[in-house]
Amino acid sequence: MKIALLGYGKMGKTIEQIAIKRGHTIVLTVDKDDEGYDITKADVAIDFSIPTVAFNNISNCLNNGVPVISGTTGWLDNYDNAVALCKEKKGAFIYASNYSLGVNIFFELNKTLAKMMSTLKQYNVSMEEIHHTQKLDAPSGTAISLANDIIANNANFDAWKLDETADRTIPIIAKRIEDVPGTHTVNYESDVDTITIEHVAHTRQGFALGAVIAAEWLAGKTGVFTMNDVLNIG
Repeated sequence: MKIALLGYGKMGKTIEQIAIKRGHTIVLTVDKDDEGYDITKADVAIDFSIPTVAFNNISNCLNNGVPVISGTTGWLDNYDNAVALCKEKKGAFIYASNYSLGVNIFFELNKTLAKMMSTLKQYNVSMEEIHHTQKLDAPSGTAISLANDIIANNANFDAWKLDETADRTIPIIAKRIEDVPGTHTVNYESDVDTITIEHVAHTRQGFALGAVIAAEWLAGKTGVFTMNDVLNIG
């Protein structure tokens, strides 16, 4: 499969290594400021760019009939526009805040726990996420996904806030530490005990492998999908 990498930072380079090991060819690498590239040479595109160019990258792919997956966060004000364009062009598109196979299992555990805790109002929920210092957005897209899933499955909470505690609100603490691939923790705490679930990424390899698997799965399909579709979970 011929793959275009839209975004060629640390994640893009890790994806390149894994894709080549899995027998694919990288036909295009686009740095964050590159414009005017020819996306049509690719069978599928993988976007791990920056928030200011992600939607343009995705639109370029969809307008040229190239399936695209995106793991860039911070651009989701335009997500509905990307979905509409994908449907208009009869294209193929996946967005995920996190492509790690383990994190996507963690998402499902989080939803299940949120449902179980919904009748136990004595528990307050809080979250913490830790990432490398180069990560531009806070909280992370993964943390936002986790918080939104709790809100959707637990009627005791209806909002999240960064570094702030308020009634019916999930506080998210975001830390940036050099060379930390990613840690996400969800805590339910009462006066008598604490329940914690946590995902700790050891390297970027897990995120990159999931992205390549998603790209392999998307090739030849039409529609808007999620990692639940790729992994057949949820």
